[in-house]
Amino acid sequence: MVIYEITAVVESNVVQQYEQYMLTRHIPDLLATGYFAGASFARSEPGRYQVRYEAATREALDCYLSEHTPRLRDDFAAHLSRG
Repeated sequence: MVIYEITAVVESNVVQQYEQYMLTRHIPDLLATGYFAGASFARSEPGRYQVRYEAATREALDCYLSEHTPRLRDDFAAHLSRG
């Protein structure tokens, strides 16, 4: 098992939007790639989050990073950019 962990610091004016996007769109989209067996989403303090994704192997993580990361980052930016 390989853990891919992201820490996000989110501005207070978009916390609710961030949480909703991560739980209803981003995490399900990432899991749908088939490269991860599970994910967890936790707030460690106001506006600070840890997201952990569980890949079976390093190769699975590498495939996700090369094949899907740009698309999912673009979608994230489109939904949560400061515009």
